[in-house]
Amino acid sequence: MQQKMADDFDRKILHELRADARITNNELAERIGLSPSPCLRRVRRLEETGIIRGYTTLVDPAVFGWTMVAIATIRLSRQNEDEIVMFEDAIRGWDEVLECHLVTGSRDYVLKVVTGGLDQYERFIKEKIARLKCVASIETSFVMNTIKERRL
Repeated sequence: MQQKMADDFDRKILHELRADARITNNELAERIGLSPSPCLRRVRRLEETGIIRGYTTLVDPAVFGWTMVAIATIRLSRQNEDEIVMFEDAIRGWDEVLECHLVTGSRDYVLKVVTGGLDQYERFIKEKIARLKCVASIETSFVMNTIKERRL
């Protein structure tokens, strides 16, 4: 089980790293009011306990030609282990799928999918999703504009 954050210093560290993960330890220490050594120990502890799961780079999807974002909801034909494994294994291998969430309700999964346009999305559905025997239905909404996008 993950260790809880000890105090406000941990929260301040996470706040600063979420804003700028490339910040130097010295700058981070100065911003949160600690000296560099204890600050670095806290960051390492947050990493080791899994509270900080990694660091990433946010890239403009248009660089890859991904100009269309779709939210697809998927219902499986049956919710047995074989079909769940089949679906999840396939999804993990597709670059178009940025996110996949198992959800409650009338649908089983929600996907965030990026492609270069409607024709590529149609090909993605026909050549990948619809070919999975475990998929009973697909519903898609296209993102017109992103109002807020935030990573934890």
